[in-house]
Amino acid sequence: MNRFREDIEEEEIGPEPELKAAPAPKKPRTAEEKMDSNSFISKLFNDGLVSKEAATDALPFLCFLAFLGMIYIANSHFAVNNVRRIDKLNKDVKELRWEYKSLKADLMFRSKLTEVAKKVDTLGIKELIEPPKKIIVKSDEY
Repeated sequence: MNRFREDIEEEEIGPEPELKAAPAPKKPRTAEEKMDSNSFISKLFNDGLVSKEAATDALPFLCFLAFLGMIYIANSHFAVNNVRRIDKLNKDVKELRWEYKSLKADLMFRSKLTEVAKKVDTLGIKELIEPPKKIIVKSDEY
């Protein structure tokens, strides 16, 4: 317990106050430290190279540049989506072209005389063995 407060026992004792360390004596700043505190950005705004009025005057131009940047980004996204869509459509066209060629080859195979004869044989139609006869109609018989 605190020996200064031994005689005050009736009083409620609260937390002891914290002691703050004495600030360290300031060292003289070197040239590098002075250069850091006077950085380019602080010089730019504090020394008057860019004043509040000049920054306010340049605000519409900066907004215009930001708008152009957003348009540039949106245009690149649109172009990438178009390229993807074109690639997908090219792939679909290629697949459809192969399907067309395979169906065409199948149709050519099925339209051969021997294949047609096999299909109509079940209907009772047979292939001619002798050549067809030519029917001649005279003009006075008609």
